[in-house]
Amino acid sequence: MPLTDKPILSLKQFLLKQEVKNLYRRILKTIRQVPDESNRNELKAWARSDFRSNAHHTDEVTIKMLIKSGERSLKELENNLCLTR
Repeated sequence: MPLTDKPILSLKQFLLKQEVKNLYRRILKTIRQVPDESNRNELKAWARSDFRSNAHHTDEVTIKMLIKSGERSLKELENNLCLTR
């Protein structure tokens, strides 16, 4: 009896999924450093909706492109946080 009905991921797919999860965690961790609560909530909602709206992608190249875009956004957020300190 199968535990879940989820498809079995290839190693590449598994590693990409882990990379996406790690990026999401890093973004949320960085957002926690935002001093203003309303900005923090707005950024959390943005991150959540952005990841959900792109969750349907299965093409490896597209996912890698989205990861790079997310990393650029994270870097920009980190830079802005450094400027406010």
